Amino acid sequence: MKYSYLGKSGLKVSQLCLGTMNFGPETEEKDAFRIMDAALDAGINFFDTANVYGGQDRRGWTEEIIGRWFQQGGGRREKVVLATKVYNDMLDEQDGPNSGSGLSAYKIRRHFEGSLRRLQTDHIELYQMHHIDRNVSWDELWGAFEILVSQGKADYIGSSNFAGWHIAAAQAKAKERHFLGLVSEQHLYNLLERTPELEVLPASQELGLGVIPWSPLAGGLLGRNALAKTGVRSARSAKLEQHRSQLEQFSALCKELGEHEDQVALAWVLANPAVTAPIIGPRTIEQFEDSLRVTEITLDEETLKKLDEIFPGPGKPAPEAYAW
Repeated sequence: MKYSYLGKSGLKVSQLCLGTMNFGPETEEKDAFRIMDAALDAGINFFDTANVYGGQDRRGWTEEIIGRWFQQGGGRREKVVLATKVYNDMLDEQDGPNSGSGLSAYKIRRHFEGSLRRLQTDHIELYQMHHIDRNVSWDELWGAFEILVSQGKADYIGSSNFAGWHIAAAQAKAKERHFLGLVSEQHLYNLLERTPELEVLPASQELGLGVIPWSPLAGGLLGRNALAKTGVRSARSAKLEQHRSQLEQFSALCKELGEHEDQVALAWVLANPAVTAPIIGPRTIEQFEDSLRVTEITLDEETLKKLDEIFPGPGKPAPEAYAW
């Protein structure tokens, strides 16, 4: 496994991040334990979760599974760079009029402590805002996060689903407060969704954030069996038909390369210099093991050019992408 610094921080993380969203609803606890053990054996030290993972009726379930895995000992907790998130309503937190989604200092304090309890740990390496909250000032946000960092409960702060200007505003205010600010941005990025190349990726690079792409396989559309699947839920079926021509060309190119579609799609994301680690979200140990080959794949310039032709991006960052 190869490692990279997470943004401008001195923290080294594996170039693949283990996503745990399926643990609980899709993956039984014993199988989740096997996947996490296999991840450590493979050198993956970067695990991502969120307080709401577990399903609509059982939010927090995934964190609980990870917490029970940590409690098995064997250095499991010490070997993991743990990332979780805050923003959404946890439903059972008894927040009264302050329930619902958001990032008030009140909510951050309460929900952070809830994550610690479920994860059975006393600290979190990377605490991420799951979404922007336009009702909260950066003074309030940084004040809340500074307390967590000064107490040694959180090491670093990250964002997720932010726009480029949100990142710029966050870093400017952090600099005023002599605070490190954001070290990462977790963002939707894949061959079918290249909008982040306009603003988010350039802003992250310029301001010292490592980008952690989520859904690098576009919800499975860039997977090896996407074209063979039928009878899938209507939204995905519609997307499949919308992109069928591109996906057929992509599949043909992958056959020429002698690699599976999902591995090429992940390797393409990882090849972007703004990217620190794409999130892989295996449901089974077999899917996890298949993902490990990605760090060994190097896409040459000709292949990257062909992928640009199949899946055109903006071409350049803004404003050059749409102006002179």
